[in-house]
Amino acid sequence: MIENVAGFDQSRFNQALALFDAANAEDPNQDEGQPKELLYGRRMSDMIGRFAPDASEAAQLAVRAQHIRRWTVPRNSYPMTKDGYHAWRTGLYNFHANTAAELMRQAGYDDAMIERVKKAVGKRGIKINPDTQLLEDIANLVFIEHYLLAFAASKPDYTEEKWLEIIRRTWGKMSKYAQTFALSGAIKLPEPLVSLITKAIS
Repeated sequence: MIENVAGFDQSRFNQALALFDAANAEDPNQDEGQPKELLYGRRMSDMIGRFAPDASEAAQLAVRAQHIRRWTVPRNSYPMTKDGYHAWRTGLYNFHANTAAELMRQAGYDDAMIERVKKAVGKRGIKINPDTQLLEDIANLVFIEHYLLAFAASKPDYTEEKWLEIIRRTWGKMSKYAQTFALSGAIKLPEPLVSLITKAIS
């Protein structure tokens, strides 16, 4: 975690994380015996600790809030079409950003820090805003290490070409540093998919 940074208040930071976790602990969906989004948030924090241990306070808050209370906005609350999917994703970005902002305000954060976190969680400025790109890197690293294999198992009808497209799209969202990190042995690649990953990015 962050240490010896001017203006950094450890107790306020811890309180915000605790509020995020309390919100995600209400998730009725389970993953490995834990509320799904609570586990996801902690995996995000673990990954940023491995990938960018000196990350800013805003980035560390943003990664923990990436999926906050996600289950309350189910996919079927939007039309089950391609346009509906994109509208759902955009709606989620705003929902997560606003939910994080409300809890940060309870923890005592000022408007400037809240806006910075909202910008990252709301996925504004990918490839331009460092906090947003870092969150994107962490989300994709976590997806590859923890969720890609299960996602593949849930889509048995997908062709190899479809999988190559998905992997390339994920890869393209990541910074060069994150791509290098993923291939360095720093994360656990899903063994059954290694050859497919290698083919996609070669």
